[in-house]
Amino acid sequence: FAPTSTRTIHGNRHTPSNIVLHASKNKQKIASRTKWSESRSYGTSSSSADDGAGKAPKLIIAGAPASGKGTQCEIIKEKYGVVHLSTGDMLRAAVAAGTDVGKQAKDFMDAGKLVPDEVIIGVVKDRLDESDCVESGWLLDGFPRTPAQAQALADAGVTADCFIFLNVPDEVLVERVVGRRTDPETGKIYHMTFSPPEDEEILARLEQRSDDTEEKVKVRLEQFHANVDAVKGSYTDISVEVEGTQAPAVVSENIMKSIEAVLA
Repeated sequence: FAPTSTRTIHGNRHTPSNIVLHASKNKQKIASRTKWSESRSYGTSSSSADDGAGKAPKLIIAGAPASGKGTQCEIIKEKYGVVHLSTGDMLRAAVAAGTDVGKQAKDFMDAGKLVPDEVIIGVVKDRLDESDCVESGWLLDGFPRTPAQAQALADAGVTADCFIFLNVPDEVLVERVVGRRTDPETGKIYHMTFSPPEDEEILARLEQRSDDTEEKVKVRLEQFHANVDAVKGSYTDISVEVEGTQAPAVVSENIMKSIEAVLA
């Protein structure tokens, strides 16, 4: 099929600020899921009822370091009840469980080597086949990272309903990263421009991560940009692009609109 254009969703300055984005009540979750299922014509025939596959949202989210992806993942998980998955968490779980692919991954990790794509894909595929992902749906966080991983995922039969990309200019990302500081005693993260601590004692003990320098974040961004366009190209027909420089609540609302539009 011919790919369609990526949709860019921008904020609405007239949006009421008191919209509740965290749909934590079961009633809201059920209503959202029911609306989603009905819009996809699930459960409208005996054949649909017999086939449990594909009834839950399958989402991928991508964004550069400091794009706000972590915050949005938590909101999406709360809104749709999907299983939030990162490759790091899945690798660690597979290794701990002693699965076949987990054992393969452990061999590479113990040797200090990068886990190859075919092993990572095996870990991801196994995880997505587990009952919670099948029943509730899933959100892949920052994966696939490369075109090869995207192709391998497709070859393994893994398809998504929506690919969300958080678009934030590099200069904004650099400012967000370089200004980050961590309190070594509490682990709380502050930002010297946007959210500095009010307590002088806390301010004095804040630490900067070694890779949160301008030079290192630019290298990470170069690596990100080297792959992300090609990855987005693998999901052109289901891709939505959201402006990530706005307030988190506005970004979240636009992501929800994007998901609903694609799933409609």
